Amino acid sequence: MADSLKTRVARVITGGMHALLDRLEDQAPEAAMEQAMREADRVIDDVRHELGTVAANRHLSQQQHASLNGQHARLAEQIDQAMAQGRDELMRAAVARQLDIEAQLPVLESRLSELTLQERELQGFASALLAKKREMAEALSAFRRSRAASVQTSGPAAGVGVEQRIEAVTEAFDRIHERHTGLTGTAGGGGLRQAAQLKELDDLVRDNKIAERIAQLKAGRM
Repeated sequence: MADSLKTRVARVITGGMHALLDRLEDQAPEAAMEQAMREADRVIDDVRHELGTVAANRHLSQQQHASLNGQHARLAEQIDQAMAQGRDELMRAAVARQLDIEAQLPVLESRLSELTLQERELQGFASALLAKKREMAEALSAFRRSRAASVQTSGPAAGVGVEQRIEAVTEAFDRIHERHTGLTGTAGGGGLRQAAQLKELDDLVRDNKIAERIAQLKAGRM
C-alpha cells in the first residue's frame, strides 16, 4: 500500500474528536466532525479499492505458481519417458525448462508472500477504519445531545427535572474533560437513580458488618 494511503489511514485512526474540537473551538465543531467522517469514508473506499487490487494480484500469482508447478511435474514425467527411449536431446530441453521454472518459483513465492501480507494489512486497516467511523458517529451523536441539553438548561428551569439537568451538566463536564485529557470522565455513572441504589447497597453491607461484629462480641463473652 502506498505510504500516502497509510498516512491517511493513520491520521483517521489516531485522530480524536476532542482534537478537532480543540483546533476548531471558535468555528463549527459539528461541521468539522461531519467533514472528518466524510474523509474517513473516502479513506475506507481507497483502502477497499487497494485491497481489491492486491487480492486480484495475489490470485493471479497463485494461478501462475500452480501452473509452473504443474509444468515442472509434467516435464519430470517427460524426462523419464525421453530417458527410457534414449532421447538425450529431448531430456536436455525438458531439463532446461525445469531449471527456468525453478528459477522463477522463488521469486513468485516471494511475491505471493508479500501480497498476502499486504492483503492482511489492508483488511486490518479496513476493520480499524470501520470501527473508528462507528466511534466518530457515536461521538457526533453525543456532541449533538450535549448541545441540545445545553440549550435546554440555558433556558428557564421550568419543565426540566433535576436529574435531567444534572445529567446534562455531567455530560458537558465529561466532554470537556475528555477533550483536554483524553480520559473518560464521570459519564456512565447511571444517573441519580443508580447512585441512590448504590448508596442503599452500601448501607446494607455496612449494617451487615455491624451486626456480624456485635454477634462476635456477644459470642466472645459467653
